[in-house]
Amino acid sequence: MSKEQQQTSTSPDRVTEFAHATLAGEIVAGPNVRNACKRHLRDLEHGPARGLIWDLAQANRAIGFFEEVLCLNGGDYEGKPFLLAPWQAFVVGSLFGWMNQNGYRRFNFAYIETGKGSGKSPLVAGIGLYGLVADGEQRAEIYAAATKRDQAMILFRDAVSMVDMSANLCSRLVQSGRDEKVWNLFYPNTNSFFRPISADEGKSGPRPHLGLLDELHEHKTASTVNMMRAGTKNRRKAMVVAITNSGSDKKTVCGQYHDLGVRICAEIEEDDSFFAFICSLDEGDDPFEDESCWPKVNPSLHFVAEGQSDGIPGYQYLRKQVKSARGLPAQESVVRRLNFCEWTQADAPWISWAIWKQAEEAVPMRLLRNRRCVGGLDLASTTDLTSFVLLFWPVPHDPHWRLLPYFWIPDDDLKGREDRDKVPYALWVKNRHLETTPGRAISKLHVLRRLVTICAYFDVERIAYDRWRVEDLLQLMTEYDITLPEMIGFGQGFKDMGPAVDEFERRLLGLAPEADVIDLDPADFTVVETESVETMRHDGNPVMTWCAGNAVIVSDPANNRKADKAKATGRIDGIVAAIMATGISGKAAVGGGTSVYDEGVGI
Repeated sequence: MSKEQQQTSTSPDRVTEFAHATLAGEIVAGPNVRNACKRHLRDLEHGPARGLIWDLAQANRAIGFFEEVLCLNGGDYEGKPFLLAPWQAFVVGSLFGWMNQNGYRRFNFAYIETGKGSGKSPLVAGIGLYGLVADGEQRAEIYAAATKRDQAMILFRDAVSMVDMSANLCSRLVQSGRDEKVWNLFYPNTNSFFRPISADEGKSGPRPHLGLLDELHEHKTASTVNMMRAGTKNRRKAMVVAITNSGSDKKTVCGQYHDLGVRICAEIEEDDSFFAFICSLDEGDDPFEDESCWPKVNPSLHFVAEGQSDGIPGYQYLRKQVKSARGLPAQESVVRRLNFCEWTQADAPWISWAIWKQAEEAVPMRLLRNRRCVGGLDLASTTDLTSFVLLFWPVPHDPHWRLLPYFWIPDDDLKGREDRDKVPYALWVKNRHLETTPGRAISKLHVLRRLVTICAYFDVERIAYDRWRVEDLLQLMTEYDITLPEMIGFGQGFKDMGPAVDEFERRLLGLAPEADVIDLDPADFTVVETESVETMRHDGNPVMTWCAGNAVIVSDPANNRKADKAKATGRIDGIVAAIMATGISGKAAVGGGTSVYDEGVGI
């Protein structure tokens, strides 16, 4: 046995130790990380048959580079040795320890997703420096890549700071530029360089040895990823490493790589060249109620338990984030996405999953029949989703506002619609959560006839509609002698939508009102003060849940709010209809009736 083999046989294998400790429950980790650990152990046993080689010496060499050569930068960590957290050692060791029998590096793409502030950026900056000076690659090109140069500079500045704090590196590397304006690190021994690059600068065709992608969830297109991956084909040990927080749209490049990594670690799909470390919660975990799940998505918190550091981002910071977001659906969604790795369906979603889920309660139709209600109608232009949402007043035996939605979509090319919108329309139709109309476009006559049937069954007093798309519908009503309850045009601007959005949110959250000011024309009714707390419930219709997850709220300078279809990542028609119904639910009943508040019904 050679001296190197003897050292390797007695050296600690921190990658495999992490995998064993995680699967034994000694390290708290989520399902995707557990699957990544299973994958590593599985490949140790079965990988050689596929030509995979675990080179512990190479893994430890890379880990040692961080801990013996590099120092951290910023705040309390300035100048401290870069001691890798267990999860970071697992990542670094995996990327540089796994090889193919032909001498190529096994992994040529790595996807790393953790909570905000876990130390991803310094980690990947260190990976870049290792590739620059310690990977044995002649004329290595190392890039910190992003869609915009300013973003690429964030990661690159971490690398420059590490160089400045390392006497070893500072003496071996030539910096171009000074202070904050350094733009290139050059290693004369191998004629290699490390520099930032953005998508619009990459037209000349970079040939990266390592391409480092920061904040992949912010990439609107795959252009930067494709630019890096396309240039690696002529290098034996080339690798692209992407780091990210969780995103807000699974249809983006980040969402696609996330899903691919989940499938690979779970053995649903096979790709020996793809490495994934994806932090996630287990089903049923609620980080707003239970701190014990936080290390699953903030893996550096394990340092706290081990006494090695204060841990990043730290329990105190996370507690502050949770406290500041309570009761604010949009802010809660941001915190859940950035700090707790929960994917949301919109960039700034209005309604969090937890808030929406806790309001779910299906009830028998008999509880709703002959009960006062109003409706909101959001009519599709041609091929989109049409929605009609009923809102039922509270009653003594059921003191909740009740939402009951109906949806229609053209039956033509349902599979194509599923592929475009990434939702299971056919399954929703099968389970009667969604109805179809014949043809390639929405049949307004078909919808009208269904509205007649629905309104005849329930006690619908009036229907709010978007004035912009209703002319054809009103003409059909006249032509076919169709009568519906009173139709009320509802503006889609801030003036009309603002009060309705406020009231919808108040009912959904179950907040006590200061005053029931939701009428679009205050002259029509008298505001009644009340100390009661009203709550809204929906029936769990998955189409409505999809709309709720997509909803994005925008504000004008006066802080009036409305739902914005242009900014949403999917259909929000059901939520728009529900807001319109809420907007007219404070008006006095047709024919001089009184408000529900005047009647004292169930509140």
